[in-house]
Amino acid sequence: CTMTNFIPIFRLNIIVYPNEPLNLHIFEPRYKQLIKECLQASKQFGIPVVLDKKVQEYGTIMEITELVKEYPGGEMDIRARGTQIFRVLEIIKEIPDKLYSGAIVNYPDNIIAPDNTQLSNLIMNEVKRLYALLNVEEKLPSTNDGIISYKIAHFIGLSLTQEYELMQLFTETQRLEYIRKHLKNMVPMLQGLEETKARIKLNGHFRNLSLDDLEF
Repeated sequence: CTMTNFIPIFRLNIIVYPNEPLNLHIFEPRYKQLIKECLQASKQFGIPVVLDKKVQEYGTIMEITELVKEYPGGEMDIRARGTQIFRVLEIIKEIPDKLYSGAIVNYPDNIIAPDNTQLSNLIMNEVKRLYALLNVEEKLPSTNDGIISYKIAHFIGLSLTQEYELMQLFTETQRLEYIRKHLKNMVPMLQGLEETKARIKLNGHFRNLSLDDLEF
């Protein structure tokens, strides 16, 4: 039987994967209370996925790894890290004496271990090619321990909805297959990009590309 428990929740419009580090500046009263309590009791909190302003079924348990700075007004800078995926069974909006909400959750069996080295090598080669095309090789995420799906998911142009679909896959092979399909759809676009790259002054500033940088 899967363990069920209550967790405080911190709603953010982001996807965090297991083992992913996250730096947060805490300034809202409800979250200042939540984080303070988690720090005092060495407790974890959950970030449920929010899409279209709705809390979704899955999210990530976070542990606080460092309180970096506390400000006079009670704001805080913290470092946290994703530990595991949870599934929301029920949202508890009102908690006595608390400003924040919570949720009753359980934990789906999720295999975070490498299992298909050939597939992961194939995908990393595609990702390297993508980064070379965009002139951003230095931004390539490090993937030394063989578990690559969570590490590269934010770096291959997935939408928030697609990142959430990936979160609902619970073996590394399923996640890698999902990423491979996505990269396959990008290949024609990349080939087009390769051909026009000479005409676009990328200069490594692809993210800041403005219309002024394009030569028509």
